[in-house]
Amino acid sequence: MTSESGGPRCDRGAGDAAGHLAPTENDALRRFAGIWCRAVHPLATTTMTPDEFEVYLLPLAHRLSAALCGSPFDTEAAYAVGAALVNAQCTEPEALPAILGVIDAHLVSCSSPTGHPSSAELPAAPGHEPLAEEGEPLSEEDEPLSEEEARARCVRLQHALAAGFVRELRKCERDEQEAISRAALAARTEAEKALHASEAKFQAVFEGAVIGVGIAGLDGEVLVVNDAMARMFGGMDFFRPGRNVTEFVHPDDVPGAHELYRELVNGERDHFRIEKPHYRDDGSELWTNLTVTLLRDSSGAPQYQLALAEDITEHRQLRERLRYEATHDELTGLPNRALFLERLDQMLAAGADAERFGVCYLDLDGFKAVNDSLGHVAGDRMLKAVAKRLQNCVKTPAELIARVGGDEFLALVTGPAAQTDGAGLARRMLAALAEPVRVEGRELRVRASIGVVDGRAGEIGRAEVLRSADITMYRAKAAGGNRYEIADADSNARVIARHSLTNGLPSALEKGEFFIEYQPLVRLTDGTVRGAEALVRWLHPVHGVLGPDQFIPLAEDTGLIVPLGRWVLEQAARQAREWRDADEEDGEPLRVNVNLSPCQLSHPTLVSDTVAVLENAGLCPSALCLEVTENDLIGADESALRPLRQLADLGVDIALDDFGTGYSNLSYLRRLPVSTLKLDRSFTRGMQRAPADPVDVKIVEGIVSLAHTLDLAVTVEGVETAVQAEHLRGLGCDTAQGWYYARPGPPERLHTLALADAS
Repeated sequence: MTSESGGPRCDRGAGDAAGHLAPTENDALRRFAGIWCRAVHPLATTTMTPDEFEVYLLPLAHRLSAALCGSPFDTEAAYAVGAALVNAQCTEPEALPAILGVIDAHLVSCSSPTGHPSSAELPAAPGHEPLAEEGEPLSEEDEPLSEEEARARCVRLQHALAAGFVRELRKCERDEQEAISRAALAARTEAEKALHASEAKFQAVFEGAVIGVGIAGLDGEVLVVNDAMARMFGGMDFFRPGRNVTEFVHPDDVPGAHELYRELVNGERDHFRIEKPHYRDDGSELWTNLTVTLLRDSSGAPQYQLALAEDITEHRQLRERLRYEATHDELTGLPNRALFLERLDQMLAAGADAERFGVCYLDLDGFKAVNDSLGHVAGDRMLKAVAKRLQNCVKTPAELIARVGGDEFLALVTGPAAQTDGAGLARRMLAALAEPVRVEGRELRVRASIGVVDGRAGEIGRAEVLRSADITMYRAKAAGGNRYEIADADSNARVIARHSLTNGLPSALEKGEFFIEYQPLVRLTDGTVRGAEALVRWLHPVHGVLGPDQFIPLAEDTGLIVPLGRWVLEQAARQAREWRDADEEDGEPLRVNVNLSPCQLSHPTLVSDTVAVLENAGLCPSALCLEVTENDLIGADESALRPLRQLADLGVDIALDDFGTGYSNLSYLRRLPVSTLKLDRSFTRGMQRAPADPVDVKIVEGIVSLAHTLDLAVTVEGVETAVQAEHLRGLGCDTAQGWYYARPGPPERLHTLALADAS
């Protein structure tokens, strides 16, 4: 049948409805189905093989072709094709652009009737071969459509297919949701765990299926959006007529987003994917995972842009919240160590030409006492108040303060004057903490020690920065605290050496690196050796022989002084027993003096340990004298004096060492369980020459008179000249020790001196 113009017309007859097409048309549609399969199958989750999928697509191609040429023109078939593709599991976000792209590029060509341009005559999409040989007719009948009308129908079929696709996708979603609801109702009597799992599955399916779809022209004008997209932006009013995608620019767009969009609409790229923020009309913020794909016409020219958007606002907020929690201190809200190190690493990696930086390491002085006395709740409140004050010290974005430990804070300063700015920030922090903090009705004074380090990227590493800041902070603490110090290589080296000794102390006792030297105690009336003071030494494998002033304070700080003191007592008692056995026939046995530290005095096993040592050595208590410094006993109550009284009652002599250096009432001596005063050398220096300093003479004369009145013996330390010894003998002092008689040495030398006295 022909039209009045004599040309063939396109009409769906009974034979066409049954699928009986001309051989060339069947061939063209098969090739179209093959191209469609190759484009879509890799993006689908279907279980069909490519061959099976192509067979599935062939009747869909028939329907689209028939709809394109049908009279009257009806898009219902395209809706059905979109639904059929969803049923074939073509539901991935990338599948719909591929489906529409193949239709846009090839449907008109494969449906070209006889006498009208074949696929070879119509421009083909880049990368796709024509569907028929040039001049080969595709249909023997029906009136042809103009190319413009065919293109217009093709676009409407694409829209209808997309709508049918989305409609069926939503229907599948609703069906699945209904199935999940039915399963939830059926499982109502199940355990709580199963119910929770069912709800989680429902939530996952619901959230995963919400995808927004929108199409815009190359000029950016929004042409159509689906309901899911509209819901994301707060309603269809957001996409009012004339709305352009260029209006969706956001200050937080990723760098280069505009360039990606320009390349897409110019045909330089086919798609891009970004995470993008948007402002809704109500001012709220929406974050989407946005994929934009370029749709081309059959000639390959850019035609539309297709946007697929997934709402990731909650995910983004969660990610930002987790990021915040991972980089900020929970108690104070300040940045934590992780964020501080991140910023420091960024600064250090900026290159050798970067601006200078400074680091302040702040540690609160005596914070442990607050926790121990008032509890951790009060300590936390104090830390929060301190953190707020420190944060208020930050004046510019170039400054950062972080809490990195219990009562430790780190500050980072960047800029050309980093050291000056760092010291200035340290001063501001100390000033901010000067006012007492009020906690639970109490006013607590806050003191802090700060170490300041400055440097330049490329010259110093992160570990060295933090180590230097830590050491410098401890220098400030050792200098009395409530101050700041600036890093100095020489000073830090001394701190490092002290730290090295502290770390080596525990193993030194196990390795037998300690030894004892003895300095004789000489009776002034006849110059005979009556005993010796035991002085411990450390034979360090690196630093050589170290005196007690170099490591005893470290041993007291670490608690090692108790086992070390017991070891010294054991060695001295054993040595005194050897002297006694050797001098048994030569008269009065030698007595040994051993120093006690404050830690030993307060240790609960002092008395029992001393008794055990004496018994194990077979030494009588009178052969042992324990020396305690005057400062350790000033203000001591009766409970603190009880161990010394018990030892004195056993027969052990107690000597008050460094007498005169403390500020005590002399009448206090009557209640102390001491038998000897050891006069500090500072009182006798004026007697090293003749004539003696009359003031020193009067002071020593008064102390000796008082001591003898209280039935106490007097020993003088630091005797260095014969003139000095003669003055002290004339003043009535009982015994003396010093370099004039002998330096500290091995026990054999003391025994030799004692034998010489006896002879």
